Amino acid sequence: MPVSFTEKERYYFNDLRQIMKVLRGGDGCPWDKEQDHHSIRRNFLEEVYEVLEAIDQENPDMLKEELGDVLLQVVFHSEMESEKGVFDIDDVCDGICKKLIQRHPHIFAGIKADTTAEVLSNWEEIKQREKGQTTKTQTLESVPKVLPALMRAEKLQSRAQKAGVDMGAVFPPISALRDNLDRLADAIGKNDSAKADFVLGEMLFSLTTAARLFGLDPEFSLYQTCDRFVAQFSAAEKLALENSVPLDGLSRNGLSNLWEQVKRTLDTNENG
Repeated sequence: MPVSFTEKERYYFNDLRQIMKVLRGGDGCPWDKEQDHHSIRRNFLEEVYEVLEAIDQENPDMLKEELGDVLLQVVFHSEMESEKGVFDIDDVCDGICKKLIQRHPHIFAGIKADTTAEVLSNWEEIKQREKGQTTKTQTLESVPKVLPALMRAEKLQSRAQKAGVDMGAVFPPISALRDNLDRLADAIGKNDSAKADFVLGEMLFSLTTAARLFGLDPEFSLYQTCDRFVAQFSAAEKLALENSVPLDGLSRNGLSNLWEQVKRTLDTNENG
């Protein structure tokens, strides 16, 4: 038997709250009632990435839908805590409103900050004070460990630089990369997987340093390369099939020549 609920032509935020309460209620959905923070943790992450994809595609309809999915996750997690009497979605809204007011004293408290740099400096100072951070190490430790590794490395280096430790100046990335490349080749030659694992991490950290010095986002750089790889793979597969030879039927030299041919074609098309 359906629950008592009045459908509308248009719904608003409070309707979303009510729907979630119905889904989690006694006569609600078995799946929704079984979930906890950990069981839908990955869902939250996937929804955020889908928002990013909509932004990259500049697709407003997709963005609207995916933002709704993220909002659902926020309401879902808040409802779980509301059921336990810990906090509810109003407390979440109250917290972020207070944070925005407190971290924008140049807007709400008459503090002078005419440039973006001054605003960010104030933001960081207030944030450290709020979190009770008294050492520079604590600002690094507060970077979430669950971030993608390249993004975490960039944020760690950025905070270290603000603390007076510029990894790019202390360890020039190009020199570090050359040194680590030799060490990696040596480790691979000796079949030393533990050393190779360590050196590879050092190389990726140095690459992040190089990207930061050029004002690049290493996560986005790799993202674009992944897209190019898919395009190259697709073109290579199509060309191979035109020659009646599947990719897995090519010799190493044949595959190398085919891949170079595809790269030249794609590079020519991209560069006009």
